[in-house]
Amino acid sequence: MKFNTGFDLKHLRGDLFGGITAGIVALPLALAFGAQTELGAIAGLYGAIALGFFAALFGGTPVQISGPTAPMTVVSAVIIAESTQRAGSLQEAIPLVLAVFFVAGLLQVLMGVFRIGKYIRYIPYPVVSGFMSGIGVIIIIGQIFPLFGAMTPTGGSLAVLKSLDDLPRVIDWEAVVLSIIAVVLVYFSPRIIKAVPSTLIALLGVSLLGYLVFRGEVGLISDSSGGKMPSGVPTLHLHFFAPLLVPANWKLILEYAATLAALGAIDTLLTSVVADNITKTKHDSNQELVGQGIGNMAAAFIAGLPGAGATMRTVINANSGGKTRLSGIVAALLLLAILLGMGPLVGQVPTAVLAGILLTVGIGIIDYKGIRNIRAIPRSDAIIMMAVLVLTVFVGLLEAVAIGMLLASILFMKAISDVVEHRTVSAPLTSYSSEIPWNDEIGLLEKVGSKVYIKHLDGPLFFGFASRFQEMSKVMPGVKVVVFRMKKVPYIDQSGMLAMEEAVLDLQRQGITVAMTGLQQQPKAMLEGIKLIPNILPNHLVFKNFDACADWLREFCTAETA
Repeated sequence: MKFNTGFDLKHLRGDLFGGITAGIVALPLALAFGAQTELGAIAGLYGAIALGFFAALFGGTPVQISGPTAPMTVVSAVIIAESTQRAGSLQEAIPLVLAVFFVAGLLQVLMGVFRIGKYIRYIPYPVVSGFMSGIGVIIIIGQIFPLFGAMTPTGGSLAVLKSLDDLPRVIDWEAVVLSIIAVVLVYFSPRIIKAVPSTLIALLGVSLLGYLVFRGEVGLISDSSGGKMPSGVPTLHLHFFAPLLVPANWKLILEYAATLAALGAIDTLLTSVVADNITKTKHDSNQELVGQGIGNMAAAFIAGLPGAGATMRTVINANSGGKTRLSGIVAALLLLAILLGMGPLVGQVPTAVLAGILLTVGIGIIDYKGIRNIRAIPRSDAIIMMAVLVLTVFVGLLEAVAIGMLLASILFMKAISDVVEHRTVSAPLTSYSSEIPWNDEIGLLEKVGSKVYIKHLDGPLFFGFASRFQEMSKVMPGVKVVVFRMKKVPYIDQSGMLAMEEAVLDLQRQGITVAMTGLQQQPKAMLEGIKLIPNILPNHLVFKNFDACADWLREFCTAETA
């Protein structure tokens, strides 16, 4: 079946049912993610509404359901906490925080406009795996104190672990009971009730139990809002434009916003790939980034948390009948209806319930497949994955990804260099001074004897390969001509180009004539760009194919003999 990427009334029933189901699933998660930050649970709901609506309307993945997600929430919580520390209070920090959220959305729009979406797929899997597992661990550690009815110590995961000795003195056993019941319901209710999402069962069931049995004895969402939850239409915030007009804030805002934008893009497009696999369609990654950016910008106007495409909610939407962007709009409008009519009731949800739900989210986001196969994967991948995981939990999210990408790049280039070196290493020589000859060289080399050395280059030449030229140019006893066969070299970078230039010059200083054959377009342009051809290596020694070079070699060697 071909899925429509726009509005189509023939899919109305499926879109309505899929959107309603996804919206119901999104409710407890939005509240739980909001409660993870100092903005409170309501900020998660605001973000789910604004982002969910505009990302669906302008995005490029038909069944995508967007809203606050675990990775985006963890980053947002860090940004809010650090901004609050700088400003002295949350109230003073809010304009700066919302400015960061707005700019993050703007950056995502620009990423889509400049078609950067296609490059996200080049992020190595070990980096993504380690980062996602690290986010899961952060969420789990962050729920330790709330699960026991206590406030989470400030200072991140390390501060929580250092404060574990204080836990026995602050335990609220009523909250512990509610947390355990919430976790049990999330994991086991699907075995009995499949039609209703388990997180919703946990949210409603345990909240009702807390109200009837432990009323006044456990902490509620409304406690973080001065005892009163916002209701009605969200307040429009425009004061966040003020920090954007202060040049001193630009570096900080861009640093935070770039982290959010990049993470949101990765999170979203990974979900888009999952959606493609389910619906057998092809998403538009750049359009999706535009939609996500507009949604996150809109969320900033109502003090909502930024987010991304949410995998679980998207899968539920697609499996429940959603086929077009209308399903995402329906999910957002359902959340808006709940906000308008049930704001005060939302405030009665115990924080222990959200802690239990978030614990299951953290457990679920860990990449168990990657960890389980750690002994089977290359050691370099395992090192990257574990390094990113540990850095994510104990150092910082941006630092973890940056160091992970740097490690992955270095180890990848070493691996490619090793492969190229293995392919081009000098093999045991025959009676003539050359590597193991290719078929079109055998007859020729038998005639020219040891005067010609033919060097086969196979693969890209970059900085990791530069040393091979230096080694080669030192072992040319009695050789009159060196021929570089380049037809299997598709690419040369600056380091490879300069190494090639140095090798040619070194050989020429030894009185050895250098020739090249089979230059592809990019390497030829690079070598011509630095005037290696024709200033150092004359045009008449650069041959399109080996046959032409072979004719010249016969003439050259005959002349040398004479």
